[in-house]
Order: sequence, then structure tokens, then C-alpha cells
Amino acid sequence: MKIYSNFDSGNIKVNSIESRDKIQLEIPKDNQSDFYQWFHFRLETETELSHTIELQNLKNSAFPDGWDGYDVVASYDREEWFRVPTTYDGDTLSFTIIPERSSVYFAYFAPYSHDRHLDLLHMAQSAHICQLETLGSTIDGNDMSLLTFGEPEEGKKNVWLIARQHPGESMAEWFMEGIVQRFLDEDDVTARSILEQAVVYVVPNMNPDGSIRGHLRCNAIGVNLNREWQNPSMEKSPEVYLVRERMLQEGVDLFLDIHGDEAIPYNFVAGSEGIPSYDDRLAHLESMFKNALSTVTPEFQDEFGYDKDKPGQANLAVGSNWVGEQFKCLSYTIEMPFKDNNDFPDPLYGWSPERSIKFGHDTLSAVNAVIKSI
Repeated sequence: MKIYSNFDSGNIKVNSIESRDKIQLEIPKDNQSDFYQWFHFRLETETELSHTIELQNLKNSAFPDGWDGYDVVASYDREEWFRVPTTYDGDTLSFTIIPERSSVYFAYFAPYSHDRHLDLLHMAQSAHICQLETLGSTIDGNDMSLLTFGEPEEGKKNVWLIARQHPGESMAEWFMEGIVQRFLDEDDVTARSILEQAVVYVVPNMNPDGSIRGHLRCNAIGVNLNREWQNPSMEKSPEVYLVRERMLQEGVDLFLDIHGDEAIPYNFVAGSEGIPSYDDRLAHLESMFKNALSTVTPEFQDEFGYDKDKPGQANLAVGSNWVGEQFKCLSYTIEMPFKDNNDFPDPLYGWSPERSIKFGHDTLSAVNAVIKSI
């Protein structure tokens, strides 16, 4: 019986293996950080025998409330990721599985590998409407990649979509795959309509270093990118610095920052109500977007989510707040669950890559619904 994590986004520590019924593991922290929650490992063992795995010391993890009602994802082929029921006692998450194959992967959410990320970029650039550009390099020397859909023309809007500032929120890049799919479909009238009115800038992965390292929330040196937008630097947060510089060059009329939430089992948005320049126009655009998304898909709801910032109290170091204030534009953070959407639960798969992709499809329809008004 062996446990491995020596691969892209792998992250686990073996505390002890007393028997098949007591495999005790722990989640390492992000480098130079106290954040930890993302795990990804492979168990190689005998088939058709019961195994019980414990993830220990979770009470001090980044989001301990996220373990209540959470089920582990597992896969034999790294394509289909199914849920394994768990129990949580406030510090240890336990689950039992009888492996059907000798090798099985477990993860916090279905990983979006760096190879798949590269495939997505180059699949996108195969279309004549898309340009792939490297804005610069990360601390680990990975590419900061930008996809530009459409041709700049006078009067066109600038739409920006970014994902995975927090690398463990891999559902965000599955969502981006859905966005790219629609733009590459020549028969998709909604995508064509958007590109007639706007240039769309897509950053599928804002944090490739953290993604490869198996981090939950930070880049290579422990920096939370979604707290860097007021004053990023090439030394600490080149990912934000490079994207922000390009935004300042091109302008932003609509911004969506795609994330995942550990604790809340719903899809929801967080707006910029607390920025100093928030006004009736922005409130109207936010309402239009939410109404459009609610009409397009029942996967979205607006009852459960984060508390709204009080007027003037927004943290402008957060991406969506900084962009909203800097460009006086519609600026939303979109959150998807690590667990499931409680409105439409799926005991076998929970919230999944497939549903994330479809939610990306649906969100693009909401963008089309508001773009004439921005």
C-alpha cells in the first residue's frame, strides 16, 4: 500500500499507516503561508478491500466550516470524478472506500491540470477570432497567458474574465473551459453577438505556480493574489501586476472574477456595493446581470452568499472591488461550491467539472444580456 503526491497539483503528508482501516494523512500548508485545504493524492493498493482514510488536523485549516457536508472526490481514470461520503468530527475528515482498481486518485475538487490548461490555450488560439499572448512570467517561471477574442474597433466594449486567483478553486478553470467552448463554436449566436459588441479578454489561470504546487490560496511565495490589486509588484505578485497593467492599457467595461467557495453550497455572486463610486447605475447593472443569469439557469441563486459591504467599506485590494472602482464598471466575483448546489443536489458527483463548464456557458448568456447597457 503506497500513497503518492509527486505530480502536478499533488499535496498530502502521510502521518501513519497502521492498517488498511487506519490511513492517517495531513494537508500541508501553502508555501510560506498558513493556508491549507487543498489535497490531491494517489492510493495504490489491493482491490476489493475496505480502506479507511483520515485527513487530520483540519480545525485550523483555511475554512474549517467547509468540511461539514463535504464529500471527497475520487477517480480511477482522472476523467470521471465521483464523490465518496465522509464524516467530520470537527478536526478529522474520514471516509471509507473499497477500491475497484489498484490505483485511485483523491482530491478536494476535480483537478484542472497544467497540461489541460496548455491544451485549452492552444485549442483556443486555433480559432481565427482568438489570439494567445504571454504577458510575462510568474515567480516559478510559468507563463501568464491571455486569450483575446475578437478584434478591437472603435466603440467596442472591453470584457475581462479571470479565474483561479486562488489555485485550489479548480472549478473556476473548468468554468473558463465552458467560456472558451462557446467562443470557438461558430454556430453560437450568443458568442457572436458578444464579439460584435466587445473584445473579450480571458485569463484562464491567474495562478499557475500555486496550481502546479498544489496550493489552496497562494502563489509560489505565499501571497494571496486577491489581496494584491491596489499595489501589486513583480517581486511579490507578478500575476496581478501583469494583468492589471494590461487592463489599464485596454480599459474594462465588464469584469468577472471566477472563484469557488469552500463552505456555501450554492452558486452566487459578490458585487461591489462597498466601493466609493458605487451608484444607481452600477446597482442597476448588477441587478440586470443577476436577473439574466437567474433566467438562463436555475443553477444560480441570489438568496445565499456573502454579506454585502457597507457603503465605502469595500476592501480595494480585492480584484473585483479594485476593478469596479478603477473603471467604474460592472464588476462581479462569481462563486461556485466545492460541495454541491443544494438547490439541485447530485449525490454521485456533487458540483462537478461538467456542471462548472455548463455554468460558464450560461454565464456568457448573461453577459450578452447586459452588454448593450454597459
